[in-house]
Amino acid sequence: MASKSTITKMQKIERLVAKYEQRRKELKKAGEYGELSQLPRNSSRTRLRRLCRITGRSRGVYRKFGVSRIVIREMADKGHIPGLKKASW
Repeated sequence: MASKSTITKMQKIERLVAKYEQRRKELKKAGEYGELSQLPRNSSRTRLRRLCRITGRSRGVYRKFGVSRIVIREMADKGHIPGLKKASW
């Protein structure tokens, strides 16, 4: 389980990215990189990290489901994801 501070930090970065998204787009199009560098660093999309919605784990997160590989396996075993089952051979 990720720490509460990590989850809170990513939520703060998400808000900053949304707030400055249009401004960053305009500055990039105009080629004004000096002004672009004056914006907060955390307002850049590259600062975002995809976290598992359930555990907050940062590695092995599937984009389609938004959860980590470990949670997907647990959910598949319990039958919570339709059409997905654990492989066995």
